[in-house]
Amino acid sequence: MSKILVIEDEQGIRENIVEMLEVENYTVLAAENGKVGVDLAQKNIPDLILCDVMMPELDGYYVLSELRSHSRTQTIPLIFLTAKATREDMRLGMDLGADDYLTKPFTRNELLGAVTTRIVKQVAVERKSQQQLDQLRNSIANSLPQEFQIPLNSIISLSRLLMEDFDTTDKNEALELLEKIYFSGKNLHRLTQNFLLYAKLVQIESNPKRFKMLQQLKEEAETEELIATTALQKAKEFEREYDLRLDLCSASVSISSSKIKKILEEILDNAFKFSRARTLVKVASNQDDRGFHLSIHDRGRGMSVAQINQLGAYVQFERHMYEQKGSGLGLTIAKLLVELHGGNLAIESTPGKYTSVHITLPSKKKN
Repeated sequence: MSKILVIEDEQGIRENIVEMLEVENYTVLAAENGKVGVDLAQKNIPDLILCDVMMPELDGYYVLSELRSHSRTQTIPLIFLTAKATREDMRLGMDLGADDYLTKPFTRNELLGAVTTRIVKQVAVERKSQQQLDQLRNSIANSLPQEFQIPLNSIISLSRLLMEDFDTTDKNEALELLEKIYFSGKNLHRLTQNFLLYAKLVQIESNPKRFKMLQQLKEEAETEELIATTALQKAKEFEREYDLRLDLCSASVSISSSKIKKILEEILDNAFKFSRARTLVKVASNQDDRGFHLSIHDRGRGMSVAQINQLGAYVQFERHMYEQKGSGLGLTIAKLLVELHGGNLAIESTPGKYTSVHITLPSKKKN
């Protein structure tokens, strides 16, 4: 049965709530103040917390803030118990991450109804999260061996060649082999980091609490120089600096610099990888009342409408027809990062002709 923590400083009310819940076969923990309540929550990880707002030592808002600041307790549903439920108080509680309010005095049916509703919702959220994690595990199990095989084979075979012919290999040839080993290692590291990042983003997306907390972060980035520098670095990786065209505006967006950089790196990696040398890759940005707009255009192999609709992690379209390998995570990671920060990512493409990725992100209005 579910475990419920009751944090209430008035002994009579606390004992009544505990008794009503125990009759319904809930396992109940009780705390006489906020400090004890936070300690019990961190040690026992209850399924639900009922917490009074006005208490000595730590009030309910501080308790909620403290719980939301720790990964072990940040997603536990919390219902405030209060005799004071003004609009301002409720707004403050909801902003901090409260799930519901019960106004004192409340009836047994009101208490049990609120508890049952919240626990049922939490179970549904956890079940959905578990299903997505199971799908992720299956996808990783199917794709990891194949994706890791290419860089690992390169590292093993090249290093073996270098060791076996070490005495007869001249310095320049050895350096060339070491560079290939290094870049294979970098590719393997990037692939591993992308798998881990994707798993993290899926967890955030499937958990309303973590999703809300992410969107409440006060992140900000200046775009023009960041985008120009990132695009040039990626073009240099493919030795295609002369193929890059930039048309950028100055803007401030509501997302961190590191995330903007990651989004752009993944999209540009595809743009350069799946288009030929001496064909244009264009990065352009502008800002209007709807937000900040970023587009990346390449004249590469393109995708069909069906392929765009099927876009997802671990999908590599028609990989048997092309030398380029990849997990298909890049665009998916970019799309998740954009959407988790209140933006939108759309793709236009024609097979054999071009692909354009269009991104809109919230931004600060121009003065």
